[in-house]
Amino acid sequence: MQTTDRPITEVAAGILIDESGRYLLGQRPEGKPYAGYWEVPGGKIEKGESVFQALKRELHEELGIDIESSEELTVLEHDYPHAYVRLHVSVIRNWNGIPKGCEGQALSWEILGSEKPSVEPLLPAAWPMLERLKALLT
Repeated sequence: MQTTDRPITEVAAGILIDESGRYLLGQRPEGKPYAGYWEVPGGKIEKGESVFQALKRELHEELGIDIESSEELTVLEHDYPHAYVRLHVSVIRNWNGIPKGCEGQALSWEILGSEKPSVEPLLPAAWPMLERLKALLT
């Protein structure tokens, strides 16, 4: 898959789906690459962590929730100017707590069947995640 000799940053991304069938996007806070862009919550997988452990830690830090389980959706790679990322994308349907922007980020619950999210701009790597999610659910 990789077409570059740049180091790969391993990332866990979690698509939260609520009882109404909506999914959650978060806006990247100031000071981060692509600040203001909307993304699927998650973050870097630390050395020795599994994808699930990284999701549990990242979603607790970012959203203040504790996830109970996740289902692997896909693995994607994207070459951003600042990093080459391998995204381990999971679907999360069960968690404890109410998601809130613990890092000051805005959140938006989006309707799964809609053509595109109501918020923009979306991080480029988020598009293929949402396309895979649509394919899974149709």
